[in-house]
Amino acid sequence: MSEPNRSLNPGRAAWTTVGLLWLCGFLNYADRQAVFSVFPLLKTEFGLDDTAKGLIGSSFMVVYACASPFTGRIVDLVARRGLIVGGLALWSLICGLTALSGKYVHLLFFRAAEGLGESCYFPASMSTIADLHGPATRSRAMSLHQTSVYVGTAFGGLLAGFLGERYGWRSPFWILGLAGIAYAMLLLILLKEPKRQAEIVPERTETSLRAGLWKLVRTPGVIWFLLAFAGANFVAAALLSWMPDYVSRTFGLNLTSSAAVAALFLPMANLVGALLGGWLADRLAQKRAGARATIQATALLLGAPCVILVGFTHSLPPLIAALIGIGLCKGVYDANIFAALFDAVPASSRGLAAGFMNTVGWTGGSLAPLMVGIASDRVGLSGAIASTGLLYLVAAGLAAIAARACSRHSTRDA
Repeated sequence: MSEPNRSLNPGRAAWTTVGLLWLCGFLNYADRQAVFSVFPLLKTEFGLDDTAKGLIGSSFMVVYACASPFTGRIVDLVARRGLIVGGLALWSLICGLTALSGKYVHLLFFRAAEGLGESCYFPASMSTIADLHGPATRSRAMSLHQTSVYVGTAFGGLLAGFLGERYGWRSPFWILGLAGIAYAMLLLILLKEPKRQAEIVPERTETSLRAGLWKLVRTPGVIWFLLAFAGANFVAAALLSWMPDYVSRTFGLNLTSSAAVAALFLPMANLVGALLGGWLADRLAQKRAGARATIQATALLLGAPCVILVGFTHSLPPLIAALIGIGLCKGVYDANIFAALFDAVPASSRGLAAGFMNTVGWTGGSLAPLMVGIASDRVGLSGAIASTGLLYLVAAGLAAIAARACSRHSTRDA
């Protein structure tokens, strides 16, 4: 079903909301990334091998993936403002409590619980932005929000490396947790609930989660979007989880320096790529159905050789060049994750679609830290990381199939 024609220039409130959510997304990813920069310290305190460290990352992602379809369904039925503010307060509290971990099992529990707290955020925020921005500005609005992921990833990784080396691994979790709770209180005052587009264009909303999911997977192109995201997310999760440790072990850098290499070049290139991808997609999507997915497929195809190079190089300049290449390509892909999906689904199902996208994508991503850790214990971390580049090629093919499906069946404006 086509969306109603809306202004090509959304008002100030629409962009202000993106800004408020940007800070929320920043904290979301800073909290996620912090633990990976202190892997060497956790290894020392808890006596962990690579498999055990990988399980820390996977515990978060498994819970996040399992909870997402349920929280996504809730997003379509209740006020999103409360879910965003409440989710931020909950995951920030859990982040702070992570610092109390005295045993490895406690660390696993808190990381898993944080996945539950964060699971409602992206379905709720993407649904909110989609209702405020039509097809003419949607990719740009979502790509601007997506930059919070990269800045948050960089900040969380750098903060954890810097504070962990000086004050112990617990210190960044206290700081990030308190900052998130404080911002949740401010957001409760500033964030407004937008009118749902589905209220403007009445559509039948499935009350059953099973019926809603069945309708969703039968929508042309959706299944290919989901599978492509799973492959792309596996690679992203592998790099985010293991890059600080990989740089430290391969190049002999201290905790702060290895966190800087891992947390600066990749996320900052992501940021540039996302802004470019959002601008390009909005321009091309007005002329050709399926353009957003085509851009995604091209970005993944170009990023695959860079992933392989990261695993096989033992010199810092080629590593940095490869990380920048991955970042640019992944940023272009990320800018259109939800915007491309929303081209294929009705407005009344956006929360469920985003939640289910996260479920499938993070199910793939949840396997990465553990599988790379297992492979590292057997064949080395370099080969384990390089092999993930093949998944980028597969994901590129799946995104191309999604683009073809969207070119035949599109819900976007003419």
